[in-house]
Amino acid sequence: MILKSKAYLYLTEFFAGMSVMAVELGASRLLAPYFSSSQIVWTIIIGTIMIAMALGNIYGGRTADKNPNPDKLYGRMIIAAIWIAAIPVVGKYVILGISALLIFSVSSHFLVIAAFAACMVIFVFPLFLLGTVTPSLVKYTVDSLDDNGKTVGMLNASNTIGSIIGTFVPTFITIPAVGTSVTFLIFSGILLLLALVYFFSAKKKPKKAFIGILLFILCCLFGASNRFAFWEQELTYEGESIYNYLQVKEDDENVILSTNVLFGVQSILKKDNGLTGMYYDYAMAAPLMAGVTEKEQSDILILGMGTGTFATQCSRYFDRVRLDGVEIDEKITGLARQHFELPENIPVTTYDGRAYLNAVDKTYDVILVDAFQDITIPFQMSSAEFFTLVKKHLNKDGVMVVNLNMRGTEEGSINQYLSDTISSVFEQVYTIDVPGCTNRILYAFGPTDALSVFHSGIAKIKDDALHTLMGTIAQNIQRYDAGNIAAKNNTANDIHDNDKTDNNRATTIMTDDKAPVELLGMKVIDELIQDEVRYYRDIYEREGIKGLHP
Repeated sequence: MILKSKAYLYLTEFFAGMSVMAVELGASRLLAPYFSSSQIVWTIIIGTIMIAMALGNIYGGRTADKNPNPDKLYGRMIIAAIWIAAIPVVGKYVILGISALLIFSVSSHFLVIAAFAACMVIFVFPLFLLGTVTPSLVKYTVDSLDDNGKTVGMLNASNTIGSIIGTFVPTFITIPAVGTSVTFLIFSGILLLLALVYFFSAKKKPKKAFIGILLFILCCLFGASNRFAFWEQELTYEGESIYNYLQVKEDDENVILSTNVLFGVQSILKKDNGLTGMYYDYAMAAPLMAGVTEKEQSDILILGMGTGTFATQCSRYFDRVRLDGVEIDEKITGLARQHFELPENIPVTTYDGRAYLNAVDKTYDVILVDAFQDITIPFQMSSAEFFTLVKKHLNKDGVMVVNLNMRGTEEGSINQYLSDTISSVFEQVYTIDVPGCTNRILYAFGPTDALSVFHSGIAKIKDDALHTLMGTIAQNIQRYDAGNIAAKNNTANDIHDNDKTDNNRATTIMTDDKAPVELLGMKVIDELIQDEVRYYRDIYEREGIKGLHP
């Protein structure tokens, strides 16, 4: 019998540990398109898996003492394998179903509750079963008390080594190469194969094994090419990278990149080469504030290049600009060249934005910080230390422009924290809300007369649509004073008023040591969700589920 060789037991422990980590990483990719990939979601995933493993350890130890039959263990592995294989087939429906149920009953912390509920339903049971592996194998491998320490140590080492490999293989090999769905199927197949080898070597052919093979084949047929946005019928591209779920959608007027299944536009190309109607247009005020119309050449850096919407617009509307882009996701850059007409002469460095600033000495006239994606706000790019680094890379009359993609003016909002933090670094900070969306654009610069330069630059714009928009910005831009929840009512015409007031409120400055961006972002997400569903919730409360049926 194969279990007479301890090598097979160590192999079982090795692949069980590998599969647990692979499922954990797969869970993050399954949830990210719906709930983001923030630290909050990772905390939920890790916590849920630890709960499942702990319960599995307890149950596995008790059952091993009562009935030390390896058939039971490898039978549980077949069930776990099939459950994991079914995740690509039904997982997204479970997530959407849970979200639909909770969205009408949960008024706060929706993201946390929905993600936790989805994790509990999808991942707890198979990982609970895998949690029974270690205590069961200890029962089978320990022959005497003389070497039990060595044996248990070897089992734990096998599990740990498997977990290490199971961490790297999905992230760097399987998910980028074949996607999340196939990754689940690969590791499910490994578990199933381990169990089948045991049963067939023992000359046992239980119905469970044959049913497991059949169900696994069905999951492969229906789950291998499964799509996250299954309701979208004509996507130009849908895939995954190391960092993101990626979706390109095209119609007669636009090409759009989204990194979230349910909401959000990360980049856009207008086929008529006009303005986008989005925050990119408002960010174009920054080059004018930096005197792009007056200089022989202006240097612009974009941290969070995306598919190059801002870069393309700057090169289209402004003469004599030199653009550098930084984008951490190389696959997005590839999509930019292929689908979004990003010119080859605009260089894009595949790097983290802050790490890039630490690595170069070049200074710029404009630096756009566009690295905040829904709730996923990199804490290292939201601190006073980061914005100080940005300022060091600006020329004396340079301007930093930031896309604050989650609008909020109430006390304790993410925008208050970010704006206060930026105000602690830059002498002048101005903001404007972008109509029709949640974006707010922030402009920051030193003790220069940037707004006078902005006004004079507007007069030199030849494009009528851009000229009109810049005039609107000039009339509505507001000075932000740290210590004041919202921008002060003085407008851009009050450019000589540099006084700061605290209005009896302490500023909220984020640092590398303390930047609670996930909790702050979650608060805004809750508010956005409640605003979106309020109409449908009212119908549901008045008419019940029938009222929601079209």
